[in-house]
Amino acid sequence: MKVALLAVLGLFLGTLAGAALGVGFGLAWVEFFKTTNFEGYSGMLVFFTFMPLGAAIGGISGALLFGYLAVRDQAIPIERGPAGLADR
Repeated sequence: MKVALLAVLGLFLGTLAGAALGVGFGLAWVEFFKTTNFEGYSGMLVFFTFMPLGAAIGGISGALLFGYLAVRDQAIPIERGPAGLADR
């Protein structure tokens, strides 16, 4: 259950971060390549192309990263067992 919840959290946070990075990358693309702004073309390019791509890539990578960290955390023992005679 912990893995699933962390994967959903990673999906949510990754989507938000990816969308923000997509908008930033799209604005940089428009400025660098001097995309025309005729009838809002550059704005549509940023918000209908770069933002959804960034959100999709960010969401998938965030879910995979948080899921991997949650699975890896279960493999690491948190508590040590009682000390045996050989450990004393």
